[in-house]
Amino acid sequence: MSATHRQIRLAARPAGDVKPEDWEHVSAPAEAPGPGQFAGRTRVISLDPAMRGWLDDRPSYLPPVGLGEVMRAGSVIEVTASHHPGFQPGDHVVGTFGVQEHVVSDGKGALKIDTSLAPPSTYLGALGMPGMTAYFGLLDVGALKEGETVVVSGAAGAVGTMVGQIAKVKGCRVIGIAGGPEKCALLTDELGFDAAIDYRAGDVRRALREHTPDGIDVYFDNVGGDILDAALTRLAMHARVVVCGAISQYNNATPVKGPSNYLSLLVRRARMEGFVVFDYAKRYAQAAQEIAGWIGDGRLKVKEHVVKGTVDDFPETLQMLFRGENVGKLVLELA
Repeated sequence: MSATHRQIRLAARPAGDVKPEDWEHVSAPAEAPGPGQFAGRTRVISLDPAMRGWLDDRPSYLPPVGLGEVMRAGSVIEVTASHHPGFQPGDHVVGTFGVQEHVVSDGKGALKIDTSLAPPSTYLGALGMPGMTAYFGLLDVGALKEGETVVVSGAAGAVGTMVGQIAKVKGCRVIGIAGGPEKCALLTDELGFDAAIDYRAGDVRRALREHTPDGIDVYFDNVGGDILDAALTRLAMHARVVVCGAISQYNNATPVKGPSNYLSLLVRRARMEGFVVFDYAKRYAQAAQEIAGWIGDGRLKVKEHVVKGTVDDFPETLQMLFRGENVGKLVLELA
């Protein structure tokens, strides 16, 4: 590691789409670890839709990233020096270390991982926050039951690919909503979804009527907006709507569009519930063990979109999420 390293810091609060000038590219001193600390080089950085919300100065489940602060991000680092009894040089560690090449940590919130069992990127995806989000959102919040019909939006993304596959493992019928024929073919041909709806190709409401003749038991929402409204018209009795995200609304310069069809919840005696995956932290190990078992026996396939580059490529790579260019979990792997 050189005497300096690269960081990406938040320079301005975005208004609408995130722009290049909202970021500051910085060379900072690569500090040595002090007592009870370890240092490491960043290997892989996670890119997630939730990052957009972290840039806004408004109440949320986490405080916003401060102006001038290193951009918050989950990442995997390789320990290079340590004065911490729990971490040794050569260890790989996952944590919220930010968008920077070099990290100094006291170990709080850090977890050693075994890269002989899975590549580092998988600990940011299927065995990381997206996997935990899909697992607890579908099984706990969605209260999934065998034989039900599940619809998931953003189905070709990091969370959506996991939701659909977990629902299939649990014996359900699964319809995914995604953008473009290639993504839809991936869902049905490779990941085992029963059907896929291309929201760019036509009438989503009509397609939902065709594919959910008995209604939707669990709708797992990652996008919000018009697609959420369409799904609400197809709810079965006592359906559950899981509010995970609303990527269609994150870059709005105008107020967020709420669901106009919410009275379907009343008519169908359904419920719509949001959740934050951090609330399930004490059960992550249990979920990761079960997910790893499904991966090991071939019932769940890991989908990752790996971009190789440098820390300075982070801003442009992040935009892939909002242009719908990624398939599965998006990560930036540092050269």
